[in-house]
Amino acid sequence: MKYTRESGVRLTFVLAASLLCTMTLSAQQQEGPQTEAPPPVAPKPAPAPQQAGPAERVIVPAGTRVGVVLQNGISTRSAKPGDSVYLQTSFPITIGNRIVIPVGSYLRGELIDSKRPGRVKGRGEFRMRLNTLIFPTGYTVDLNAAPRSADSGGKETMDEEGKVTGGSGKGKDVETVATTTATGAGIGAIAGRAKGAGIGAGIGAAAGLAAVLLTRGPEAELPRGSTMDVVLERALTLDSSQIQFTNLGQFQPTVQSPPRQP
Repeated sequence: MKYTRESGVRLTFVLAASLLCTMTLSAQQQEGPQTEAPPPVAPKPAPAPQQAGPAERVIVPAGTRVGVVLQNGISTRSAKPGDSVYLQTSFPITIGNRIVIPVGSYLRGELIDSKRPGRVKGRGEFRMRLNTLIFPTGYTVDLNAAPRSADSGGKETMDEEGKVTGGSGKGKDVETVATTTATGAGIGAIAGRAKGAGIGAGIGAAAGLAAVLLTRGPEAELPRGSTMDVVLERALTLDSSQIQFTNLGQFQPTVQSPPRQP
């Protein structure tokens, strides 16, 4: 074959076209269906856990009155400072239409002082403070409270500091003297002498006065089952998560002591 410039150009064109076709087929084969698994993708890091904010606080304001029932009797006849006092709530306390102190919660306190009545004058008295509140769930908080009124079935009185004072014994003392005087006069009259009646009356009066001087005045007492109003002297801060009650509590009736003699 005779080589000419025209045949050389034609050959070059054919070779270039053949090379172009080869590159196109190779590219199409690479774009075909994938037969191998794709490379693993690194998982996204988990978001950092959000820290819980401070628990909601519920404030029971100072001055709130809480109805309670005494669970153990108190008497100056045997009470002494440091003795424990136990009470139980008899009425719920609510804040914002929500019960925050349910019925059946427990209060614990102690006697601050206790004094027996004197033989000539004076009355029995004692004073208490309440320092712990225990909810039916076991949640326990510090308390600063004192009773303000009490119904004991007797003549005891209570002042603004929670001091309980026994009733007066003057009426009973007069009755004692009068009874012994009349008894002595009766014995003298039986003897058949008017003078003897007067002597007997004098002896009876002396005996009655001696009995008064040797006998203490009325003790200050709060029997078991006495009802009281307790006043919070400072605000009470409660953890909202601790007072999510499923059972709002139940008051346990207290067996009261026998009726007191006047």
